[in-house]
Amino acid sequence: MLQTLPVPDPFLGTVTVGSGPLTRAEVVAVARDRARLLLDPACEAAVRETRRVIEELAGDVVPHYGVSTGFGALATRHIPGDKRMDLQRNLVRSHAAGSGPEVEAEVVRALMLLRLSTMLTARTGVRLETARAYAALIDAGLTPVVHEYGSLGCSGDLAPLAHCALAVTGEGEVRDADGRRLPAADALAAAGLTPVTLREKEGLALINGTDGMLGMLVLACHDLRRLVATADLAAAMSVEAQLGTDAAFAEDLIALRPHPGQAASAANLRALLVGSSIMASHRGPDCTRVQDAYSLRCTPQVHGAVRDTVAHAETVADAELASAIDNPVVTVDGRVESNGNFHGAPVGYVLDFLAIAVADLASISERRTDRFLDVARNHGLPAFLAHDAGVDSGHMIAQYTQAGIVSELKRLAVPASVDSIPSSAMQEDHVSMGWAAARKLRTAIDGLQRVVAIEVLTAARALDLRAPLTPAPATAAVRDLLRETVEGPGPDRHLAPEIAAAVALVANGSALAAAETVTGPLR
Repeated sequence: MLQTLPVPDPFLGTVTVGSGPLTRAEVVAVARDRARLLLDPACEAAVRETRRVIEELAGDVVPHYGVSTGFGALATRHIPGDKRMDLQRNLVRSHAAGSGPEVEAEVVRALMLLRLSTMLTARTGVRLETARAYAALIDAGLTPVVHEYGSLGCSGDLAPLAHCALAVTGEGEVRDADGRRLPAADALAAAGLTPVTLREKEGLALINGTDGMLGMLVLACHDLRRLVATADLAAAMSVEAQLGTDAAFAEDLIALRPHPGQAASAANLRALLVGSSIMASHRGPDCTRVQDAYSLRCTPQVHGAVRDTVAHAETVADAELASAIDNPVVTVDGRVESNGNFHGAPVGYVLDFLAIAVADLASISERRTDRFLDVARNHGLPAFLAHDAGVDSGHMIAQYTQAGIVSELKRLAVPASVDSIPSSAMQEDHVSMGWAAARKLRTAIDGLQRVVAIEVLTAARALDLRAPLTPAPATAAVRDLLRETVEGPGPDRHLAPEIAAAVALVANGSALAAAETVTGPLR
């Protein structure tokens, strides 16, 4: 279900790396919008000083992990000085063991940026020129080919990061700025970049982080902020077109349960429904409906819980963005210490938590859509919103598509982080599977935006069928935007292109932006 993302537009803006923790917005700007990088000169002296610590240890007769020993279960092997360059090069080569489909360019760019940010904390012991090589690769638009499988989310996202390190050394393959796949050596030469020859500890420092899963978490949080607001929009259109009530969204009722996400969702719903003649048509004493079905009435509670889950995930992402993850790490006072900060559990847990929230958000969206199609529940609309029910099937199978996706999302909500398979001869005997949690979340988010888009498409058709009653200005703006590419009610047409058009408006934020031209920024 993962989409192949198009090659991004040309470079936009700049992001400074090394002046402090990156923000989530900066990660998205580099990963997705190809913002250029500036390295903060203030961090360079600290990077050089830490490197001197590593170089002093390189001549020590006492073994030091990552400098003069093997790795993982081979850490007991002392490596003589004349083989330590081979040690780092071979580490990267052997760990670049990914398999399967290519990972999206935005994910690879994010993980490279995050590894660069960690290098510039001066806690890894890499040379400044190695950090600069990463920045140059990103700025040149060269994206190492990274594969779907290879990370257990512990000891870092080893294989994905190793493929990136391999490219910096002039080996492996990359995609250039135009998306062409070619040998890294050729791409570096064409860009005027010199391959890096790794020295003591550098190979290890380049592969020992949670950068892949963290990059995907940051991108997911960014996308879900847009999607949960768009889900509010879709729900408002459904409540309106199904002759529901907005009474349950009243501020004083919502305040009785003071979850911040719930309050935000209810506020959005109220703003979106202002000025609806459809809503006004059944507010009088003749209306006998006391309360709506849960999928309508409980929208703020479900959508709000999703918001609060995203907010929790963002706090974890921010803490991780402020981290310096490597093993061993060079401390501020110059010690070189082994640690377990590379374990991906904190990130893996929230990735799985988000997958649960995504599945439930899609589930309630599908339930609202289904109500439109059943004459026993849609309050006077034609069966399946069809032009001539029986001759036409209307949106019958659009709901099937939703149902198939929602069923898949439930499977994707099964947590990856509860699993662990021991590796490295039982030295690495408990792993996070955070990379796997991140990969399935990306698939889930793609499914969610399709489900929400079908709700928008169906609700827009239903709003048209309520004529001569008119929708609220905000929901009408979304309906009108959709009508620029999708015709209104009529005999059956090829439905897949219409679904694709709705998906595009949800995915690129246009549907939400149309509503916000009336409401102002939604929460």
